[in-house]
Amino acid sequence: MQLLFSYGTLQLRDVQLATFGRELRGSADQLVGFGQSMVKIEDPEVVKTSGKTHHPIVRPTGHAEDRIAGTAFEVTDEELTNADKYEVSDYKRVAAPLASGRTAWVYVDARD
Repeated sequence: MQLLFSYGTLQLRDVQLATFGRELRGSADQLVGFGQSMVKIEDPEVVKTSGKTHHPIVRPTGHAEDRIAGTAFEVTDEELTNADKYEVSDYKRVAAPLASGRTAWVYVDARD
């Protein structure tokens, strides 16, 4: 199993069911050294799945005191691939530190 940290729509039950075919189990955590803003989603399928035209997006700040609250989920390799397909091109997946001391995959602003 791998860790996938979500601060946005991957925490929603309907998105999880559509993306993974199940509800994920996870624990609250924080992403360290990132700031959050919003991005407009142009992909109609993603908007339909999430029910939202704007999704949160994060980018590194370089400041360890900056934290983003979210959930660290245990996912399989196949589920991680499914998450890659759900995320639009505004996002890229990187490994990042969590406040718990763990490292998780997280989708960040692809422009960085």
